[in-house]
Amino acid sequence: MLRPDYAGGGLANLIASIVEACGGAPRHAPLAALPARELREARNIVLLLIDGLGDNYLRREGAGGPLLAHRRGAITSVFPSTTASAITTAHTGWTPLEHGLTGWWTLFGEAGCVGSPLPFQRRGEKSPLGVRSANVYRAPSLFDGLARRSIVVSHRSIVDSTYNLHHCGRAERRAYDKLEGMVEETVAAVKSGPDPKYVYVYWPDFDALSHRFGNGSAETRTHFKAVNAAFGELLARLAGTDTRVVATADHGFVDSVGADALELADAPGLAGLLRYPLCGESRAVLCHVQQGREREFMQRAAEWLGGRGQVRPSMELAQEGWFGAGDPHPRLAERIGDVALVMNGCVTVKDWTPGEPRHRHVGHHGGTSEDEMMIPLIVGSA
Repeated sequence: MLRPDYAGGGLANLIASIVEACGGAPRHAPLAALPARELREARNIVLLLIDGLGDNYLRREGAGGPLLAHRRGAITSVFPSTTASAITTAHTGWTPLEHGLTGWWTLFGEAGCVGSPLPFQRRGEKSPLGVRSANVYRAPSLFDGLARRSIVVSHRSIVDSTYNLHHCGRAERRAYDKLEGMVEETVAAVKSGPDPKYVYVYWPDFDALSHRFGNGSAETRTHFKAVNAAFGELLARLAGTDTRVVATADHGFVDSVGADALELADAPGLAGLLRYPLCGESRAVLCHVQQGREREFMQRAAEWLGGRGQVRPSMELAQEGWFGAGDPHPRLAERIGDVALVMNGCVTVKDWTPGEPRHRHVGHHGGTSEDEMMIPLIVGSA
């Protein structure tokens, strides 16, 4: 298990450096490898977050390209190493312990259901959570506390989502449809005025292709080449704008197929001990167990998994600092459940609820392997 770094070598610290450089009040220590003073020297700061681009993948596939050429090193994601947790840290500066979004699936007592915080939907349904977003999202947008003009560049399908409307705060939002549009909108944002700016850019398709075809697939590799070229084009088109361009990711990937792809229904007696469907991620499964049955659940889970995963009390992980430091979310115990199944190797665990298609991704994340947890720190100047 590779522990996330919140003390100066992780995503939360990168965001702290950016917040400090933009005149805000960071909640955590700055990133040792990119202090605020270096960022503050530039008139514009661009953070490009490439969803799913692990540092190991970049070093393996990026030879000769601009992303690897500008790689300064590697930092850790958060735990779980997943979009819902890490992107929320990038939008707020809060750790998962603080913001309380601990996986694609989360138990929201406020809504009385398990749901997904990114599409703001109930599990197994296409309906909204049914509560005000402020009841689910605790952390305020970091953009509202910056002394620079802030602009968010995101895919048109999500730029005005419930999640984005809350977490982007008063930042201007620009939408794109394709990779070339992302570059175009980012350049336009930087060149939209002489005032100092912070531009946050999000690219989702590398993650989507890794889920569908696998992180090691030809489809993902072809797409990565296009993203690599787009980064080079972005630097070239921003030349002379006094811009520091930082690129990173929210997590990396492992591919899980065949015998590594486990189903909860195959575990003797486990499903019957749960109060709710599985939460968290397939690589870091958060289980809500019937009261008084926790020990039994852990014993049965350990027997079923053997060496394929670790069975830990969820709150024990929180106390050890896996979810980060800070003021814990008031519903943290509810959000992280009673027992965590942290998978080894490339193993995943999945369940299904009524209304869900029985579909499994090839690529997965959320766990503590180096492939998932280590993300690149890429720094360029224009």
